[in-house]
Amino acid sequence: MRQIHVMLRVVDLDKMIKFYTGALGMQLLRKVDFPEGRFTLAFVGYGDEKNHAVIEFTCNWDTGSYTKGDAFGHIAILCDDLQATCERVRCSEGKLISEPHKMKGGPVMAFARDPEGYELELLGPDVFELLEKGFDK
Repeated sequence: MRQIHVMLRVVDLDKMIKFYTGALGMQLLRKVDFPEGRFTLAFVGYGDEKNHAVIEFTCNWDTGSYTKGDAFGHIAILCDDLQATCERVRCSEGKLISEPHKMKGGPVMAFARDPEGYELELLGPDVFELLEKGFDK
């Protein structure tokens, strides 16, 4: 078994696709309308679900807003070039909420929000090395 996707409900599907494909470099894998159910699904990621976990956006046509719960934390994104990713977020409809910084005993990271307010943890490429060693070592 393995994870294949996480679903987020969104209002402005085109804006979300533009942000995730532009600022974060994901690909739009597919977009399907379901007129009978009055919703559209779009899947974005760095590869298809056969080999990667992806994000599913669900846009319900008759819903103008959603209440975001306080239990959801963030989506973690590994960045080959954290500074460049942060600059793309700054130039997009997303919002950088913390500059790249080194977590004490941990990786270099930054935090951002996508156009609909979902939080993203942007991680530098050192995260896997630190996971192998243990963050506090």
